Amino acid sequence: MPAPSSAVFDRWNKLIAIDPAAKRKSRPILEAFSGKTIAEIPVGTAKDLQAAVAAARVAQEGWAARSVKERAQVLFAFARLVHRDSDALMDIVQAESGKARQYAQEEVLDVALTARHYASTGPGVLAEHKVKGMIPGATSVRVRYQPKGVVGVISPWNYPLTLAVSDAIAALLAGNAVVIKPDSQTPYCALAAAELLYEAGLPRELFAVVPGPGSVVGQEIVAQTDYVMFTGSSTTGSALAAQAGKRLIGFSAELGGKNPLIVTAGANLDQAVPGAARACYSNSGQLCISIERIYVEKPIAEEFTKRFAAFVAEMKLGAAYDFSVDMGSLASAAQVDTVQAHLDDAVAHGATVLAGGRRREDLGPFFFEPTVLANVTDAATCYRQETFGPLVAIYPVDSVDEAIKLANDTEYGLNASVFAGSSAQANAIADQLRAGTVNINEGYAAAWGSTAAPMGGMGISGVGRRHGDEGLLKYTEPQTVAEQRVIGIDGIRGVPQNVFLKLTPKAMAAMKFLPGR
Repeated sequence: MPAPSSAVFDRWNKLIAIDPAAKRKSRPILEAFSGKTIAEIPVGTAKDLQAAVAAARVAQEGWAARSVKERAQVLFAFARLVHRDSDALMDIVQAESGKARQYAQEEVLDVALTARHYASTGPGVLAEHKVKGMIPGATSVRVRYQPKGVVGVISPWNYPLTLAVSDAIAALLAGNAVVIKPDSQTPYCALAAAELLYEAGLPRELFAVVPGPGSVVGQEIVAQTDYVMFTGSSTTGSALAAQAGKRLIGFSAELGGKNPLIVTAGANLDQAVPGAARACYSNSGQLCISIERIYVEKPIAEEFTKRFAAFVAEMKLGAAYDFSVDMGSLASAAQVDTVQAHLDDAVAHGATVLAGGRRREDLGPFFFEPTVLANVTDAATCYRQETFGPLVAIYPVDSVDEAIKLANDTEYGLNASVFAGSSAQANAIADQLRAGTVNINEGYAAAWGSTAAPMGGMGISGVGRRHGDEGLLKYTEPQTVAEQRVIGIDGIRGVPQNVFLKLTPKAMAAMKFLPGR
């Protein structure tokens, strides 16, 4: 199946939040498999972003006035449309990112799952509710949730569909408008999602896509919006957080990871070997939550390493718009260069290549074999720094305690994985790991796909959470409305104030005997 046609790209270009009469520079969008230009996209400016935010503010008022259930109906419709167009969506995800189709399918399913989850649970989470008041019977308190206003989303190239729209889904349900800057390499996934949102009934101004450089459009998003959601590197996330802090606006981010996997002596290697391979090489290793470090107890380290290297060596690498390959290409020449640099540095410091280790330009310009390393020393760049590619190192350890210590010996804390001899042992290990998500008998999908649970990072791996109630409520401003009745804070009619003030401490102390106090 080929990449989308030029007619499809022309249709999507008309959805960009740019004045159609304005003349804008354009940039080529490459098919990752071949490196050939498949489309030309207009490049947005700061003025385009400002205009999109202004229009979004007007539209947001009417959207916020709708009930949460009405907003949820749009998301239910959107989920149905995503399923309807799943093949076409997988095509554009593959064309822009180069990933194997099974991982493009993960994106499509994730978008539909997230939309259904928030459409189902959101009305309850966002419902106004009463809480205990200061004085029982006299203080009535209700808590309600107001939207932030206009949410800015800056999305990455590695998961260009799900990370463009899944964060926006929660923001929209909460009553916000969204203005998004997709990565310049992968803008059409965001536009494909926008088209389906509009078809589902979302007013066009509420989800505005403005492609362009981060130095221009991204900076303007931080300057103009009321809340920023960013997915990308820890370095960029830190800079954006500082800028958001100066404006005193909310900021949430999922950032980098140097994620560990622990295999204990009692683990089932028939399960652990393929599970570890999927954890490491999903999306060619270009996944914030993929595994780059494997710690294996020494009694099984030799056997695991032998079987893992053999499994990886047999993985099918290629360019295909179907499910016939195990791993696709990387997304760009820059990613290939990074992997090669980390590999060369590791070998120069004594590492051994057990599988892979080669560019595959015979398959396409951005292909690199899934690679397994042993004997990586702490002098190597890839020992601590995130590679963000198909490069994985195996480290034998003397004990589970050593594995846990080494797994936690990092500034990052995004994801971790455990394959152990028993559920009890695996859960005991998980409880000691400093990571926002820990998967047992899996690499990343179990935690990521559980949209009712929060997902995010510790350390320099992120701020805030996506998914779960936290991923919805962060796009709101909680408001407390307290009504005082019968008894005033400053006294009771007919009771001298000095008497009232004298009795107040005793009355407050006595409240502990009331139910629920």
